[in-house]
Amino acid sequence: MVTPDEYQKGSSQTAFAMSMSVSASGVSYTASPQVKSPGNPANHNVPRPNGVPTLVLTNTSLNIRIQAVNGAVIGRRQGPYSHYFEQNMYVSGVHAQLKYNGASGWCIVDKHSSNGTKLNQHSLQPDVEMSLKNGDIVSIANVNLQVSIN
Repeated sequence: MVTPDEYQKGSSQTAFAMSMSVSASGVSYTASPQVKSPGNPANHNVPRPNGVPTLVLTNTSLNIRIQAVNGAVIGRRQGPYSHYFEQNMYVSGVHAQLKYNGASGWCIVDKHSSNGTKLNQHSLQPDVEMSLKNGDIVSIANVNLQVSIN
């Protein structure tokens, strides 16, 4: 996983793990960024600063696990998660954004995407922050992601 500090500053400690998925259209490979701690070769999640809870969006059947970075874009062409969506033509280049707000917690914002962002099957209006909670389902075009916050 890429921590917020590494995403903003860039890191020479970032490695990539490969995963394979098989579908009716063939086999695809995905590179997922993972952080290695100096002095500890094991991959791990770095604790969040200032008590910010960890937000994870998952779709196990598509082998997607997104650990949220405040302000990060979800899209086919931009953002730290683009490798999950780069082959999905339904996902916009800049589709949505994840934000943490001290008053309302983690939120998602549609960024004028072509095929929309949904929260629990309700379409989001562009540029309107919608709060996320455990168990919610976020739909990025045709990809459903389950919300986990801890």
